[in-house]
Amino acid sequence: MPRSKATATLLLAVSLCLAACCLSPCTLAAAPKGGKPLVTAITKDPATLLYTSPLKDSRPLVLDLSGPLIWSTCDRSHPTLQCHHHDCAHAHSYHPPDCSHTGYGKPDEEDRFRCKCTAHPYNPFAGKSATGDLTRTALSANATDGKNPLHPVSFPVVASCAPPSHLAKLPAGAVGVAGLASSRVALPAQVTRTQGVASKFMLCLPRTGAGVAIFGGGPLFLMTSTSPPAEVGVDLTTLTRTPLLSKRGSSSYYLPVKAIAVDKAQLQLPLATGGVVLSTRAPYTALRPDVYRPLVDAFDKALTAKWNSKKVKAVAPFELCYDSKTLPGPTRIGWLVPDIDLMLEGGKNWTFIAGSNTMVDVNNFTAACFGFVKMKPEKSGYGGAPAVEIGGFQMENHVLQFDLEKQQLGFAKLQIFTACSNFNFTLSH
Repeated sequence: MPRSKATATLLLAVSLCLAACCLSPCTLAAAPKGGKPLVTAITKDPATLLYTSPLKDSRPLVLDLSGPLIWSTCDRSHPTLQCHHHDCAHAHSYHPPDCSHTGYGKPDEEDRFRCKCTAHPYNPFAGKSATGDLTRTALSANATDGKNPLHPVSFPVVASCAPPSHLAKLPAGAVGVAGLASSRVALPAQVTRTQGVASKFMLCLPRTGAGVAIFGGGPLFLMTSTSPPAEVGVDLTTLTRTPLLSKRGSSSYYLPVKAIAVDKAQLQLPLATGGVVLSTRAPYTALRPDVYRPLVDAFDKALTAKWNSKKVKAVAPFELCYDSKTLPGPTRIGWLVPDIDLMLEGGKNWTFIAGSNTMVDVNNFTAACFGFVKMKPEKSGYGGAPAVEIGGFQMENHVLQFDLEKQQLGFAKLQIFTACSNFNFTLSH
């Protein structure tokens, strides 16, 4: 066949392949309803302050609430989905910020009339995207009754391959990222389909030790910190519930925060521009400068008015730090500093009580810093950036239940006699 004709035939085949991408019903088979939820441990990496779970051959994947897909390094012999596979289109639903759209796939080297699906995994910690094959792989966790792991479960997922260089700035030993966004190819939706469980997942992020994630609904039981320890159930019916919002072009979970209050005094802040998102990418809550400055000033004013606490030299990444000897407390729930309220629609509040989720001890506990930081600008400035990015430190030792069917978040601060690291990971027999 002449070269020009062969090239035209190849281009036609690829075009037909790409056009068929959204038409194919092919996807991973759904399991019948009634399966057991899956549980996995969550570890906070001390170097990066990111959260990981041992999901990939017992190796950690970083948990990313804003991640729309699962990605990891792959063996050379991995299978690759075809462009007409149903999930190829879903893998392209959200495009990385630094990646121009380049189509769904590439020609198959062994069969020119087929094309292999490629995806664009994004590493938000390095701020880079890559191109890799969309493949099938296996992850593993444990079935659970909410009290203990029951037995190991290996389950298939659609994931993107990524080169080893794409692991930059991830915790040591991590082999990729497990996206937890409300996407068909993120981890929660794939567990729901393969295990026949509810479209829900819970996170209980630890400060130390092993926290817990449950995919597929409750219940959740934790051990007390008393001696001897006792098993207590978290009453999921009493969680404060608020809508999970979405924003065009973003895979993040947004909250309907109307205002922020310090010591019950409401601040006038431009939250409507950009919104408020939940993020496991940020170790501490980051605020746009026009939100950060009023909040920091109000907190310092409220604290020093009551306690005349002495400020000390700033400790990066924080600006506002105090001499611990001049702070009220500490108590079992932290320093007795002013509360921070996220005022939600419907008159509900998410309150960061006392200092357990607002103050960070530094310099061998001789100082404590206000655990909120100023957001760094993107390459294009702050245009499109959220007003507030609620970080991991503020979410630790809370039960967070994401109901993806109802698009609701349920949340509650754990009682002082237990912690997210108190799940009993002893395998039940």
